[in-house]
Amino acid sequence: MLPQEIIRAKRDGKMLGSEEIAFFARGIATGAVSEGQIAAFAMAVFFNGMSRDEAVGLTLAMRDSGDVLDWSSLDGPVVDKHSTGGVGDNVSLMLAPIVAACGAYVPMISGRGLGHTGGTLDKMDSIPGYVSQPDKALFEKTVHGAGCAIIGQTADLAPADKRFYAIRDVTATVESIPLITASILSKKLAAGLQGLVLDVKAGNGAFMAKTRDATALAESLVAVANGAGLPTTALLTDMDQPLALAAGNAVEVRNAVDFLTGDRRDGRLEEVTLSLAAEMLVTARLAETLREAMEKTREALTSGRAAEVFGRMVALLGGPKDFVSRAAHYLPTAPIVREVPSPGKGFVGSIETRDLGLTVVALGGGRTRPEDAVDHAVGLTALQPIGAEMERGDPLALVHARDDAAAEAAIQAVQAAYGFVPLRPRAIRPVKRRVAE
Repeated sequence: MLPQEIIRAKRDGKMLGSEEIAFFARGIATGAVSEGQIAAFAMAVFFNGMSRDEAVGLTLAMRDSGDVLDWSSLDGPVVDKHSTGGVGDNVSLMLAPIVAACGAYVPMISGRGLGHTGGTLDKMDSIPGYVSQPDKALFEKTVHGAGCAIIGQTADLAPADKRFYAIRDVTATVESIPLITASILSKKLAAGLQGLVLDVKAGNGAFMAKTRDATALAESLVAVANGAGLPTTALLTDMDQPLALAAGNAVEVRNAVDFLTGDRRDGRLEEVTLSLAAEMLVTARLAETLREAMEKTREALTSGRAAEVFGRMVALLGGPKDFVSRAAHYLPTAPIVREVPSPGKGFVGSIETRDLGLTVVALGGGRTRPEDAVDHAVGLTALQPIGAEMERGDPLALVHARDDAAAEAAIQAVQAAYGFVPLRPRAIRPVKRRVAE
């Protein structure tokens, strides 16, 4: 087989066989296929799409380009969750220990911040001593000992996807549903999962702002995952406002600890987190119905067992043993904390959520280049949600900044992101729809 003939076939709208796709994926991983050929293939898929069978073939081929983890030594089901990303989305930090406290194992391989969205790995890196990219032995020890581990992707998992994505990123071919699907699922399949739940965001803070586009992605992910032998469901969730009332790294970790311990639980965040946890328990066959699963997840949370699991995971991965009880002591804090005075009166009617994410990036809490360092201390807290009643001058949020100039710029950006209406807007449920085969 020749790479250029595979490219030609896809360029002309023909269906590719599994052997052709596997050959091309192997070439991506080994370097036998050039960057130009990968870019041409990506563009051909971008314009002509892929059938479900082709997407399944690409997913499995990229999975098999590296190691596939084996969890057969565990005495319970192995499940995970993936989010398409948003602002104030720290769900993973609570979800993994909640599900682990219910009897499942959650080897959660997460990513860093991308664009305006925060990265779970960057959040975990704000915990002193925490090893977010451990070797395989420490990863397995943590999963066995705590029931969950939140870490970063290793070079040995789906290496074909890593190279493929880097080329897609600079050739305007990221926004292809089959390629997004294969990229996400190849890594999850390489993690050795027995079940997966997807959190697909829709709204002005999501990568897919339109509900119809997010739905199409959710349906593709569910169809291809199940076609590849991985039982999967998805929830379509709202991202027209931040999910948590905090956006940043250390501030979201503190928010997650407060959630787990019961010191504070944001309503929308709780609904999304427990809904996803319930889906995972049903997928793992640890509950017969979503109602039963919801009861189990809530009990794991309110009893304190989930907080104990989180603390055990942090300690096993090198963090402080008393982190949960002393999070405020260990997490970095910004030297400048200032209120954002509301420029308007009435009810919060809209929030430009993406702009809030970019504000965190501008403060230093994200990256504009891959090599940029992240300031884990900066961010936004006490973000007022849609529907909040405000008087002029009331605090819309708190800005955590490194200096006064950065704080002032962030204050202006947050003020510009909020819109006000005279009447309280209708409440929108954060979980929009469930997608299953």
